[in-house]
Amino acid sequence: MTRPRGKICYDDNMSRINVLDHFLDPLGAMFTPDVAQHMVAFRVDASTQARIDALAEKCTEGQLTAAEGEEYDTYLMAIDFITVLQAKARTVLDHRVAS
Repeated sequence: MTRPRGKICYDDNMSRINVLDHFLDPLGAMFTPDVAQHMVAFRVDASTQARIDALAEKCTEGQLTAAEGEEYDTYLMAIDFITVLQAKARTVLDHRVAS
């Protein structure tokens, strides 16, 4: 079966987070405690967060245009990416404290 360009195919046991978690393992292994601390502290700026919130509200109301839907999906993918990296960073910091 050919997968449509730009679409990610998942089997029943995989989610975007699981794929990212596995994919980013080597990167997480490179975190120093200092880098891990900065990664955990990362937050988007206020204007970006306001845009995400506005898109989320429009999505809930079923009012997103096609372009806004793509923009919102991109933010969601980026959030998943950052979330996985932050989890890996917390693991580095937890191991440091436990040592």
